[in-house]
Order: sequence, then structure tokens, then C-alpha cells
Amino acid sequence: MEKEYQNDRKSAIKKLKLLAYNGKGDVESFRKKMDSAFSTVFLPNGVECSEYKYGNVSCDVLSPEIYASNRVMIYIHGGSFVGGSTATYKSFCSSLATKCYCRVIIPNYRLAPEAPYPAANEDIQSVFRAVYTEEQIACSLNAGKDGEATPSEIIIAADSSSASLACSLIFNLRERYRANIKHVILFSPWLDVSSRSPLLTSKKLNDEILTPEVFKKSVALYTDEANSDDTHVSPIYASAQDLQNFPSVIIQLGEREALLDNAKAFARRLEDAGNECILDVWQDMMFMFQMADEYLHESHLALDKIGKIVTGGSEDGKTKQQFENKPKLERGLNSEA
Repeated sequence: MEKEYQNDRKSAIKKLKLLAYNGKGDVESFRKKMDSAFSTVFLPNGVECSEYKYGNVSCDVLSPEIYASNRVMIYIHGGSFVGGSTATYKSFCSSLATKCYCRVIIPNYRLAPEAPYPAANEDIQSVFRAVYTEEQIACSLNAGKDGEATPSEIIIAADSSSASLACSLIFNLRERYRANIKHVILFSPWLDVSSRSPLLTSKKLNDEILTPEVFKKSVALYTDEANSDDTHVSPIYASAQDLQNFPSVIIQLGEREALLDNAKAFARRLEDAGNECILDVWQDMMFMFQMADEYLHESHLALDKIGKIVTGGSEDGKTKQQFENKPKLERGLNSEA
């Protein structure tokens, strides 16, 4: 049994290494390998996929068989700033959509080096504005006779390098927009990619997947070194003012990740600023273990936990969330259609 587990673990690590760009090949090859390893023809759990433009950014919209009409997730995919796509993340996000009972929107934002910082930030902000407007219209249309409507719940989720895009979005939002974001979910977040970060300066990281070269090569293609400690690139340097009234945050990562110390530090800063932050660390797990569900049982359990937190279900499963599944807003109401 021990040998079988180790074989599964080795297979998981081999696959997950394809999420990290180490500079040994060209960017286009890296992108193709990611898509080949993680894309799938058939989506799990009967999830339907449609294409749509939000804020002139092409997106995949994933709709599970049952979802809360007032809840939508914007998932900002990772890929070391230079890779990743809706195809790469469609299967993983389908599982998230099912666990969280919500639609998931995956923006196909611009990537470096063709479009360096801040192009991706601008795309994500455009997507959010369009989604926010659509949700507000839907909320008003679904209001009852007394004028009361169930508030919309927007979830911002991101992994690895795209954590900076998720945090940058929040930093730029005014309070009335932040109030509509129910959760920010960060999987294995890159929170400090500055030139003085141990992630770049260490000769060897105690990590089975990430190396200093991954961060150095990725960041060099993403932005100038002078920008690397900017709040919108390395969220760990956010000011106390930036962190005021930050939405509830869930950080999920493995115990064996070099990213763990930064995650702990960021969680403390959020809590010191009066925000709620759940730091969910999985014993003996590696970088983005959630995306190796065919090899690791923990991958399924981790997404189950995210789903329970998002939907308000209890960890023991005895409490179930009640919601009405209404038809979603017709796309024609969005001016970008």
C-alpha cells in the first residue's frame, strides 16, 4: 500500500511540475504542455460550458446542473504569468463549480511576455466591472413585490501567480464594490516575487515543484525588476490601508510548499487589519495538489472543504445550505454582448 501511494505521489508531482515555467524551454512549448496535461474533452459532473465576452475579454462560463442564481465565481487562472488558459483550467473549475453550487467564469486574459504587467490586471478589472453590472441588473429583476432581492455573491478565486491579479483587483475597488465580494480564494498563492524574496534569492527551496529559477524566469518575463515589489505584483507589501475592509479570504495550500511562510504572513496581516482569513494547510501536500485529483485523494477532500465554506455547509455535513435555483440572467442584458 505504501508503494502504491508513493507511485501516485510521484505521478502527481510530475504532472504538477508542468504548471511552473522554469525557462528551460520556450514559452509556447510551456503553454502547449500545460494545455495537453490538464485539458479535457468531457467536463465532469454534467457541467456545461459556454463562451462569452465580459468587458471585451473572452471567457468560458461553466454552469453546473444546480447552482445558486445569486452566486458567481470569477476564476483567474495561474501559469507562472506566461501560461495557462481556459482549456487548462476548465476541468478543475468545473469541479469547483459543482462543489460551490455556482457558475464559474474563467477569463482568457492577456499573458506575458506578449502583454506584460499591467495588461492582465486591466483585463481582470474589465471582466469584474462587466460581471458586477450584470449581477446588479439580475438582482433588481429578481426582486420580490416588496422590492427586496437576495444580494449577489461574487467570489474571486485565483491560484499561484494569479494571486497578485486577484489582490490587485481588490486593492483597486471602492468599498461599495468590495461589499459584493463574498470570498477571495487563493490556492498556493505567489505573494512575494520581489528581488529580495527568499523565493528568488534562496539557492535551494524545500519544495518538490517550485524552484528559485521558476520565480526568476517567470517574473523576468512579466515585469521589470523595479515593479517586482509593487503591491499589485507582490501583495505581501500591501499597506494597512489597502487591506482595510478586505473581503473574507481563504488560502489553501500544502504543508510542503515554499510558499507557506508568505501565506502565514499575509494571513496575519489580513487579520491584524480586522479581516477574516482562513489558512487551510494540508499535511504533506505539494504545490497545487488540488489539480492532481486522479492521483491524490486529498485533492477531492480539499475542494469539498472549499465548497462547504462557500455554501455555508458544516464540516460534518449535517448542515445543508438552502437556496433556490433560478434561471440565470439573459446574456443580452450586458452591453458587451
